[in-house]
Amino acid sequence: MVLWVALLMSHCCLGLIGAAADSTGLERIETCGTSCSQGLQCKTKPDNWFPPPCQNPAEGLNRSSVFRHINISTVMRCEGRQKCSLHLRIKTAFKLTESIHGLSICTVTAGMMASCRIFSFRRESRHRLSGLQVEVENDCTDVSPSQRVQVTVKTVPSYCGVTWTGTYDAPECISEDLRRHVPECITGRISYDVNPQRKELSVSVSEMLEDKDYHLRLCRKDFICVGTGAYTLIKKGEHVKRATLPYSRPVPCLCIEGWSAVTDASRVQVCPFKHRLEELWLGINFDPLEETLSWEPVCPVTAVVALCQKRRDDGVCVDLPHASQNASREKITFTKVDPHPDLCMKFTAGHQSWTRCPFADARFQAWEVVVTRLKGQEDVKMLSQITATFSLGLCAKSEGLTVCQITDTHTMHVEKHKAVGLNLAWEQCNSCFQVKRLDVKFAATVIHCLEQCNQTGPDGPVVSSRASWDLTCLILPAAVCLSGVIVFTLALHVLLTVYQRRKQKINRGCISEKRTDPASDCVVPVFQTQPALHGGFLIPDSPQCGNTEKANLISD
Repeated sequence: MVLWVALLMSHCCLGLIGAAADSTGLERIETCGTSCSQGLQCKTKPDNWFPPPCQNPAEGLNRSSVFRHINISTVMRCEGRQKCSLHLRIKTAFKLTESIHGLSICTVTAGMMASCRIFSFRRESRHRLSGLQVEVENDCTDVSPSQRVQVTVKTVPSYCGVTWTGTYDAPECISEDLRRHVPECITGRISYDVNPQRKELSVSVSEMLEDKDYHLRLCRKDFICVGTGAYTLIKKGEHVKRATLPYSRPVPCLCIEGWSAVTDASRVQVCPFKHRLEELWLGINFDPLEETLSWEPVCPVTAVVALCQKRRDDGVCVDLPHASQNASREKITFTKVDPHPDLCMKFTAGHQSWTRCPFADARFQAWEVVVTRLKGQEDVKMLSQITATFSLGLCAKSEGLTVCQITDTHTMHVEKHKAVGLNLAWEQCNSCFQVKRLDVKFAATVIHCLEQCNQTGPDGPVVSSRASWDLTCLILPAAVCLSGVIVFTLALHVLLTVYQRRKQKINRGCISEKRTDPASDCVVPVFQTQPALHGGFLIPDSPQCGNTEKANLISD
């Protein structure tokens, strides 16, 4: 018993699921035709192209008294799995009188002529059903997907003012039933795999139109989808409907587009990277001559682009005043921009923000503040690659506050490739100063805090003269040359001293020989034909010893 109840419930559930599935599709018909209310004998014939003018209706005969309800819908007639067509079903409920011999139903679509049919009633049925509400239904009007149709219903003969007119929009191809069975809507199903290392998309196609080739390409979607050059044609006879398409950048508007090789075929587009908004924030360009920072979107995007300064302590990028623009398709340009590493570009789309810092590598940095320690003091210099004007402000940070409170401000003019020394005097230790370029529209404000106290006069920041810088450049090479001369002199003195000492040693040897053998008269022995080698020096033979005594005196 329990098993029988379970089977019954499962059968009912399956029936409900099937009914729900059928309700999502259009009603199918085997053949088109016309049907009238029971007992109302009617026949169909084409209407005249030039109908006669309308007649004055009888008393009490008007539109509201005749036409009670008119319903328009779409049905589908199929001759195969992918050979289905759409038909307009027009169901008219009206009050029949003996003066109404029939109905005329006309349909008109954009760019097409009107198509009219007359449904005439036999006299016997008109007399029998006069005064009653009857129905006429016809489903033989062809209609295309997404087509707008104007429907006009009149009486026959045509009575002036007794007319009903309405419009109807046929279903679009987004309907799953149409995409599977109506040739105009069959686009095929596209699936893909992404290979980011090789920058390739492996695309598979299913449920494409039978006996037709299939086009595949990559395109960038805007008002239209513009091809990128990656294209292939899948032949209808190929067993595996697969292709590989290379791409350059995974931007959101890059889509895979497919369509059957038929005239005016519907196209399907699948965008694999539609959520990759971060790819749009590349391509920031800077012109150092014009000092212009620009960015152009490769895809249509609704975003706000702003310039901001990145804080070094917490990395938060604070927007500069009056430095934001709305982006969609056009190029965004900021003129007169100081290319400082702390200056960044912020992109905000929806509730997300991205920051890009094009000057972080300091390739275009125009100026910098260099702080060095000399004898317990901190020496500050301004180095600039261009001629520019700066604002130098003295400030101090209060406890609990991150904002530097300005106490004094000075303006400096710095020449190109000339370093300017700043002799800064503070009222208190551990003070700070901030520098900002003034001859541009958008610039970062850089704050430097010194750890030491400069023991200088109370006159505030003083720009050192150019003469002190030039004097340093002259003194340093002179000191190097003087050091070289001193080293060379010392080396020459050492060599002369060594030479004199060795000469004295040789002379003492000759004197000792004379005292040992006076009869020899200091004559050099005959067998000594070569000069003597002493300590690595070649000493020539001395023929007499009398000169040796003189040499010893000179050396002494």
